[in-house]
Amino acid sequence: MELLIVTGLSGAGKSVAMHALEDIGYFCIDNIPAGLLSRLVDFAQQSETLLQKVAVGLDVRSARSSRELIQALGELDRQQAEFQVLFLDASDEVLQRRYKETRRRHPMSISEGLSTTEALARERQILRPLYEHANYILDTSLLSPAQNKQRICALFLNSRQHSMALTVLSFGFKYGTPKEADIIWDVRCLPNPYYVPELKEKTGLDQEVVDYVMASEASQQLLTKLQELLALTLPLYVKEGKSQLTIAIGCTGGKHRSITFARLLADYCEKLGYAPVVQHRDANRTS
Repeated sequence: MELLIVTGLSGAGKSVAMHALEDIGYFCIDNIPAGLLSRLVDFAQQSETLLQKVAVGLDVRSARSSRELIQALGELDRQQAEFQVLFLDASDEVLQRRYKETRRRHPMSISEGLSTTEALARERQILRPLYEHANYILDTSLLSPAQNKQRICALFLNSRQHSMALTVLSFGFKYGTPKEADIIWDVRCLPNPYYVPELKEKTGLDQEVVDYVMASEASQQLLTKLQELLALTLPLYVKEGKSQLTIAIGCTGGKHRSITFARLLADYCEKLGYAPVVQHRDANRTS
């Protein structure tokens, strides 16, 4: 099990980090009491459901003193549990501005009646053991939430993973456009195998249909342009922090041209390093 402790100053972006980690496959538990950390490790190791990657959020809501955190880390060492610590930090000036902009109060301002300045100083003191144990210290003072997510994903993604879940969907316009689609591309302008008797009952899952559709120069040109567009835009969506993207390819009935292009574009996305899910919504319709 990979255990990652996510901690840091309130307002520094811990929630964004936890959401980013969840998007890339971590089982995330936020705001767990420090004293329960070792029990969580025991549970995860003994669970029938293997938890391979776990991220646990710890902050001043989890422990009221640095001693509690030291004891919790000591218990993990005694268990010989392997773990890493990600500490999110930001300057006091930036944190105070964020609290003013969001009109929220620091947790210790609520619980102990401290000013924001006093609360931040006290929080830094309590979290000192985690800061000293940190494997990664990320200063988010100059990062937007999207940039924060991008940095988290860059740190903890495997080389073959992407933070954005990608779906390529074929469909037929005669049955309506898919509501979940972020992008819709229309390939009804291409030669239609439906009017070829020996291809009418086949689909884009059959090589004969693919060969017929892609024999057209217009199909080749359109495929090249869409591939270029994917190569340009997919990294931009990832950079902007988008967690999932659905690209829908439509033809008239959703059986021939749309399936052909959905498959070819999904193959291209794999070459770019993504892991697209391919769905053919209308492939099995009979009317």
